[in-house]
Order: sequence, then C-alpha cells, then structure tokens
Amino acid sequence: MKSFLDFLMLAAVKIVSQFMFRFRGERVDLIHQDGWSRVRLLVLLNHTSLYEPVLAGFAPYPLLWRFAYHGVLPVAEKTMRRNIGLFFRFLARNVVVVTRQRDETWDDVLNRIDRNAIVMILPEGRMMRRSGLDAAGKEMTVRGGVADILDVLDSGVMLMVYSGGLHHIQAPGELLPRPFKTIRARVELIEIADYKRTLGHDRGMDAFKPAVIDDLTARRDRLCPVAENGSVRGGEVPKWRGWPYN
Repeated sequence: MKSFLDFLMLAAVKIVSQFMFRFRGERVDLIHQDGWSRVRLLVLLNHTSLYEPVLAGFAPYPLLWRFAYHGVLPVAEKTMRRNIGLFFRFLARNVVVVTRQRDETWDDVLNRIDRNAIVMILPEGRMMRRSGLDAAGKEMTVRGGVADILDVLDSGVMLMVYSGGLHHIQAPGELLPRPFKTIRARVELIEIADYKRTLGHDRGMDAFKPAVIDDLTARRDRLCPVAENGSVRGGEVPKWRGWPYN
C-alpha cells in the first residue's frame, strides 16, 4: 500500500510542477529512447534546493512507478528532522536516513540495493547557497557515494540529470517557492557497464572512486544549464516535450 501511495505522491508532484513551472530540457545521449526503462541509478547534479522533487516534471510515469515500488533514496538526517521530512518519506519505497559520515547508515543504503532497485543520489551531499558555496562557505565538491553504488550495480542505465539550479524558485532558507518560473535541465542516459569499464572499475576502488568524482565534477561544470549574466551555460535548452521525444 505504501508504494502505491508513494506513486500517487510522485505523480501529484509531477502534475503540479508541470502546471506551476515551465520545463526546458534536452537529452545529450545517443541511447535508444527506451533506455529509461532500464534505469538503475539516478544522479542529480547541482544540488541547490529542497524543492528539487519538482524535477519529477521531466520524468515519465513508468519511471516514477518503478521508483515508488523499488526506489532507494538516501536523505540527510538534518533534512528528515524538518517538517519536510514527512514529505520525503513518501517519495520512494526505501527512504534511508543517512548522516554525512561514512558509517552504518551508508551501509544500510548499499544493503537495500537488490536486483530491482533504482537508487537516487545527489552526489554533492549538501545544498549550494546563493554564494555558490555550501553552508560552511566551502566549495561545492562531488563526493564518492556514486562510486560505492556503482560498485554494487553490474548492469542497467545511469540517468544523469544536470540541473540548472532552483535558487530562482526557492533558495535554502526560503519558505515558499516562486511559481511560473523556468526550470532547465539536461539529461543523459549512460550504460553502467560501459561507464565502469571506461573509468577503470577493474583497477579497484582506490582508483575508481577518484575517477568517478573527477568525471562527475567535469560533467556538472560542463552540462548543467546554469543561467549566468543573461545567458545559459552551454546554450539555451529547448522546451521539454517529454519522453521519448527529448
């Protein structure tokens, strides 16, 4: 029953988001249009707001259904202590509360990954403030959790979502969102086996993890369509027509 309620929540978020915001996005991969049906890992880069569930507006309903029934979603302990924590509990079958330490809570995430699981992660691990830095005033860096998840997965597709950011809708510390704004993203489907082979997974985690961190950092800085000084990084993205067209 909970998984069905999770799907209803995700579907409602998608419908409301498409009503309240304009979606502009494009695919930057060459995988066949049905690649989304094999997604095992969803990676969101450029973590800027707790309102990022509105990015469900880009997702097809079958993907939301799978995430409701098989999703593994790590959420920071600090976030789950807020009022919004109850909302996050209804976004996936397995919502795992994690600290920002490498401890048993992260092991719990990895142990939830079975043959049907689809994992979502925000690899920067904390939100960017309007300053471009995190809450401690430090540079926004990618952390190694994605590599740990990839180590467990042998096949399927990794869905990369390169967000243009949501500070113009709701920045950290703000309560209410600003409706009728434009949300920009690029999406990319990557074969997990190919990605692991390219980045040298067979050489061991000591080499693979830093390679993943460097690669995700480069992809974020190149592909996230951040609006700056009246232009969009990488060029303006078209109106999102939905899967399979984009």
